[in-house]
This record gives sequence, C-alpha cells and structure tokens, in this order.
Amino acid sequence: MSAKQFILALDQGTTSSRAILFDREGNVRGQAQREFRQYFPQPGWVEHDAEEIWRSQVAVAAEVLKTSGIDASRVAGIGIANQRETTVLWERATGRALAPAIVWQDRRSAGICDELSAAGWESSIQDKTGLILDPYFSATKLKWLLDHIPGARERAACGELAFGTIDSWLVWKLSQGRCHVTDPSNASRTLLYNLERQAWDEDLLKLLAIPRELLPEVRSSSEIYGHCDPALLGCALPIAAIIGDQQGATFGQACLSPGMVKNTYGTGCFMVMNTGARAIASKHRLLTTVAWQVGGQTDFALEGSVFMAGATVQWLRDGLGLISRAEEVESLARSVPDNGGVYLVPAFTGLGAPHWAPHARGALFGLSRGSNKAHIARAALEAIAYQSADVLVAMEQDSGMAVQEMRVDGGAAKNDLLLQFQADLLGVPVVRPRVTETTAQGAAYLAGLALGLWSSKAEIARQWQSGRRFEPGISEARRGDLLHGWKRALAQTLAWAGNS
Repeated sequence: MSAKQFILALDQGTTSSRAILFDREGNVRGQAQREFRQYFPQPGWVEHDAEEIWRSQVAVAAEVLKTSGIDASRVAGIGIANQRETTVLWERATGRALAPAIVWQDRRSAGICDELSAAGWESSIQDKTGLILDPYFSATKLKWLLDHIPGARERAACGELAFGTIDSWLVWKLSQGRCHVTDPSNASRTLLYNLERQAWDEDLLKLLAIPRELLPEVRSSSEIYGHCDPALLGCALPIAAIIGDQQGATFGQACLSPGMVKNTYGTGCFMVMNTGARAIASKHRLLTTVAWQVGGQTDFALEGSVFMAGATVQWLRDGLGLISRAEEVESLARSVPDNGGVYLVPAFTGLGAPHWAPHARGALFGLSRGSNKAHIARAALEAIAYQSADVLVAMEQDSGMAVQEMRVDGGAAKNDLLLQFQADLLGVPVVRPRVTETTAQGAAYLAGLALGLWSSKAEIARQWQSGRRFEPGISEARRGDLLHGWKRALAQTLAWAGNS
C-alpha cells in the first residue's frame, strides 16, 4: 500500500480559507481555518484582497499539515474547491493583482447587464451559457475592470495580463505561475463559456471586448494540472482537482446519478440537481451549469439559489432580538405546535430562484392576538423550507425527474426541526450525511480519482454514509394546506413589489 494515503483539500470560501485533510475512507483527519477581511467601498460593491486570500489559504494548508502530524510526504495531492464567480485580474510577469478581487455578491456591473439586456442579448446569452444575465457572474465584472484600469485592455491583448476566478488564482500562485487553468464547473459560471461546445465563446468575448489572451485553459475537474512549489509546503504536491464550491458539495454528497439532489443550507440555500449528460435549459429561471468533468465525461446540473436561509435566523437575532444565539431558534420554534397561521416571506434582498423578484421585500402574514415570538421563529424556519420546496418543484418540472430524496449540508442543516419540516413539505426523505464537510470532501474525491486513491465514482458513492434520515410524517391534505398558505403569502408579497 502506498504511503501517500491522504488528500489535502483547499476550501476557499467567501469569508474564510480552510484546509482539510482526508484519508482514503473519506474521513477528516485535520482542518484549519482563517478568516479574511471583507471590503465594502461603496453601496453594492464587495471586494477581497486577492493577495490576502492567497496568504490565508497557503497558511492554513501549512497549519493543517503541522497540527495533524501528517507530513506532506504522505499526502498524495491537492484538490481545490472555491467560491465561484469572484474575479481576479493579475500581471503574468509579477503575479501581482491589478485591483481588488470583485466578489460574486458585487453589483457594480448592473449597468453593463442593463445595456446588454436593452440591446436584446439576454436570451442569446442564456442559450449559450445556461445563465441569467446578471452581475453575479464573472464576465461583466471583468469587463468593468478592463474598462476602468488604464491600459488594461491593451495589455491584456498583448498577453501581459491573466484573468481567473479564485481557482485559477490559487493554482497560479501554488505553481509559481506555471499553470493558468480552470475547470468547466468554474468556467460555466463566467458568462463566457458555451455549454454546447464546452469552450470559451468567441462571440461573447467580442461582445464584451474581452481579449481571448486573458483566459485560462479549461481542463477537466479531475487531473494533474501541475505541482505546487516545494518551498510552500515542503513537497512538490500534485494539484489534481478544481471544482466550484456548490458542485464540490454535490460530488461530496455522492449525488453522482441523474435526478439526485443536494441542498446546502448556509446564509442562503444552494440546491443542485445532477442532470447527467444533458444540459437542460430551464423554463423556470434556474441556472444550467456544468457539474463536473471527469474522465472525458461532462455531467451537467440545474441550480437554484435562495437568498435568505441562515440569514433569516440572523435577522431574528440581530434585527428583532427574539433570540441571542442562532442555535436558540429551534427550541423557541418547538415551543409551539405549529405556525399558528403565521407565514414569513423573507424577501429582505428580493427573491431568488425560481421567482427572481429583486424588488420584493420581506413580509409577515397571518398575525393574530394569539401570535407570539415562537410563531414568528417557527415561520422563519418554515420559510427556508418553503423556498427550497419552490426550487425543487421547478427542478422536477424542468428535468422531468421525480426526486427520491434530498441530501443536505451547511450550517442550518444542523437544525432537526427545519429538516423534518422540509421532509414533510417535500414528501420525500431528507438525509444529512455523517461527514458534513461535503464541499472540501468533493474536491478531495476528485483529486483522489486523478491520483488513484479511488478507482471510480462508484467506489466513492459506496463511501457516502447517512448521518440522520428525516422521513415525511404528515398527510397529503396537511401538506396541501401548508403550501396553500405559503403560496397566498408569496402572491401578496409579489403583488406588493409590483405596486412599489
């Protein structure tokens, strides 16, 4: 048996950089985490210091090797999972970022999107990329940088500059500039990648005046791209996987067959359905994206985002003062038998998929003299489940596939009341895995496939283990009544948005 029995997963997120060591059984053998600063220079702008991201990521990689007692010589290689869409522009000669990284949450390029929409490009862009024309994605962020940094476009055309999402930036820095690559899961989030051709789209590059010379080479999600500089971690470890965070969590949850679904309950919710070899065009404003590319085969996915999940609980804590810690919401909600007819629509920053109503605002319905803070807490938890149910129904309608179970992860997935209500609402089991570090685990599995630690996706699927399974426990009639109440509340909220 080889001595190299571990994979180092780098999980580069929106607020922190993490490093996790996994063994051949998929178990966590060590982890380290470091937060980094968020910058909000003006309303709607969100920035990161790309150099700080790099320093924090390499620091936790070194830290986890030291604290776990596992020498780098025993590590087979590195897998990377990353926050998606965040945009970095740097000099090839120096590796220096030319500007702060523009984060996926940033809205500064909304005007560019409005101009493209007014010019009639929205449907064409969606047909090519599977994405909705929105500042969320990388291309308009990159165009904004090229428009605002003097001489940048000219330098880019001469091959002096490089663009990448965070995966490309990390691989560049790890390899000391020898590798400028990305994978299809990240490329398909840029608004520049043609899903049918599985290549950068020359028409879109021309439309946005983005020089082709800027772009990374698109490689598969699971292969050896190069090696990290030995001075960084003590060994020239192979860099063997790149995957966007939500696709990584889907792989880590072993949702490896068409029709399988995972939902991550974080600040928001990200639901992803594996659609296999088919890139399904959504009729319900979901996103069509690449799940991963392994061994020459590309799997696609449908994705829907809910803006307010854990953030709704934060509002109960920070906005209303109903709880002092987020963990208290479950016991408060359990103190009443049901919602007492109270419904919360947490559209504090608009509504995401499948509604995409940016001007909607939060609303509370059904209050009576008998309503109390426990009913509001319960309504808040239930709202997370209702929004997720709306996305799942849209996925089933788009794909024609009936979901058999939903696998879940994320911080709010620790809430048993939420998961039981989600199962009741969907009428299918909701399953929380034994290992909940699914994003990093997905990157580790993909790297391990490339390096021979695992022989196949089937072997990985056999390693996945359920931690707790929540079975539906209410009648069809009760489920119908609950959903009817939600739909009424939702309709009134959307009507309010239309009249504002």
